[in-house]
Amino acid sequence: MADCVNRRRHGQSELLWWLTEGGAEAVEATGLLPKRPYRMSRQAAAGPLQEHTLATVETGAAFVTHAARLGHECGPLDWTPEIAHYYRAEDRPGEELSLVPDAVLHYVHTEADRRTLLTFFIEVDRAQMTVGRLAQKLHAYAAYHAYAPQPATRAARAATAKPQLAWRSRYPLYPRVLLVLTGATSARLQSRINDLRSLAAADPRLPTAGIRAGITTLDELRDRGPFAPIVTPVLGPATPTDIWLAPATAPAATAA
Repeated sequence: MADCVNRRRHGQSELLWWLTEGGAEAVEATGLLPKRPYRMSRQAAAGPLQEHTLATVETGAAFVTHAARLGHECGPLDWTPEIAHYYRAEDRPGEELSLVPDAVLHYVHTEADRRTLLTFFIEVDRAQMTVGRLAQKLHAYAAYHAYAPQPATRAARAATAKPQLAWRSRYPLYPRVLLVLTGATSARLQSRINDLRSLAAADPRLPTAGIRAGITTLDELRDRGPFAPIVTPVLGPATPTDIWLAPATAPAATAA
């Protein structure tokens, strides 16, 4: 059902556990999770993406831990890694593009009789890719937000007044984009935040895209939780806020 590999860190060895093929099939047989074609292997578990995978798991675990502390709802089945979202972009005609967040996370914020359903695209950065590539990912989120598939035939296109945006078939509202930085000193991570904000402000698509995006660090998320002022908006004032990014005013049991 499960197997393990070694992880060497700070001169210490620890075991990292992962589901085998049989374990994954047993979980999927419960019907609680959709089937996924991807399977972890010993080679992948011990490979070069090991630390990135762990940072993604720690991000999800931080949400689960603080949800329990705050009386909110977010459990280990409420985030799914690497879900592909296909789209096309005007600046890359003819290409079938794929946006793959490190995880899609669902969270229910509860307060009195008010329940707010939150969804996040999670991007984890261990300070190994360039800030320029991070900015390109933000650009991709903006492009996916605007993507509306065109009907296949001319007659169908003529009969369709306005094609539906692709993301609306999956989400009631476009998920917030949360970039979680780790793998470097606090000073270096702050520099990356500042550089990313500068590149985002210069992107002609982002300021008018209508997406809500913010940046935090894994340490802050783990230590203080998502509803402390730990998130720096990608656009606008650099004052850290909480994970709402732009609080929605809506009645009970709404998505925001």
